[in-house]
Amino acid sequence: MNRRALLAFALVSTLAIPAVAQDEPPTFETLLDEAETLEPLETVIISRNGEIVVERGYRGNSVTDSTNIKSASKSIVSALVGIAIDKGVLEGPDQKIAPLLADDLPDGADPRVEDITIGHLLSMQAGLGRTSGGNYGRWVSSGNWVRAALAMPFDDEPGGRMLYSTGSTHLLSAILTKETGRSTLELARDWLGPLDGFRIGSWERDPQGIYLGGNQMAMTPRSLAAFGELYRNGGETADGERLVSADWIETSWQPRTNSRFNGDGYGYGWFLREIAGAEVVYGWGYGGQMLYIVPELELTVVMTSDEASPSARSGHRNDLHALLGEIIEAARRAES
Repeated sequence: MNRRALLAFALVSTLAIPAVAQDEPPTFETLLDEAETLEPLETVIISRNGEIVVERGYRGNSVTDSTNIKSASKSIVSALVGIAIDKGVLEGPDQKIAPLLADDLPDGADPRVEDITIGHLLSMQAGLGRTSGGNYGRWVSSGNWVRAALAMPFDDEPGGRMLYSTGSTHLLSAILTKETGRSTLELARDWLGPLDGFRIGSWERDPQGIYLGGNQMAMTPRSLAAFGELYRNGGETADGERLVSADWIETSWQPRTNSRFNGDGYGYGWFLREIAGAEVVYGWGYGGQMLYIVPELELTVVMTSDEASPSARSGHRNDLHALLGEIIEAARRAES
C-alpha cells in the first residue's frame, strides 16, 4: 500500500470509529484536522447559513489563493444560462441550438443536430460523442472548438443517455456569447458581480476567443463558496438581491439522467446523490474540486485538491464524499 493510500486509510479509519469509542464526537475543527491526511486535498471551507464556520489550507495552500476549479465551472455556466433565460436572451431549455450556432454547423452535419436543445447540453444528453476524457486533447487541438464539438459523431439520440462532455457546456458558452454580443467572462462578472466575494480570475479561451464553457476557470475557494451560498439561498445575495431565479435553481437540481461512471443523478450542471442520509447537490471538477450544497442543513462545503491528480479512479473523490458525510453528521449534532 503506497503512502497516499495509507494516509487515506488512516482518515477513513479515524472517521469510521463510532462516537462512543472516542472521548468526544468529532467537530468541524477536528474533522478538518484529520482531513490533512488526504494528501491531494488543498483546502476545505464549511459554511452554514451564510457564515463560514471553519476553513483550512493544507501544505501551503490558502482559501484566498486562486485555483483551477476545472469542471466545477459547469455549475457556473448553468447559472449564466438560467439568468439569460430569465432576462429573455434565451427562450428556455427546450430552445433548439442549431439556429443559434448556424455559422458553425459543419458541412453535411448529421440531421439530428437540429433536435439538440439547450436543456440537452445542460444535462449532457446531446447525443454527440464526448469531447472529454480521451477525446479532450484532440478536441482542444482543433482550430474551432465549437465546430469540432458539433461535428462529433452521434453516440446516442438527443435526449438519450448521459454523455459527459465539456464540448456541450462550451457550446452553451458560445451561444451566450453570440446572443449577447458579450464574452461569457463579462457576463459572469456583470450578472454575478453583485455577489459579495465572487470573482473569476483567469479563464482559458478557444481560438475564436470564446471562453471555455466548463473547464479551466480560476477562482478562489472562498469565491466558489460564495457561489454555492447564492444557490443554497435560493438565488439571492445576503443583502436580498436576486441574481438567479429560484425556479431555475429548482429546475437545475431536478435529476434528468445518471452518470454511468458513478451512478449519481445529474441535472443542469449539477450532480445529485445522497450522502449520510442527506440529499446533496454538487459540482465536481477533475482532481477533486468540489462544491457541495446540503439544503436541509443550510450547509455549503468547498473542497479543492491537486488539479493534476485524478480523483475518481484514485479513490480521492470517494474520500471527499466520506469527509462530507462526517461533516453532515457533525452539523446534525450541532443542531441537537
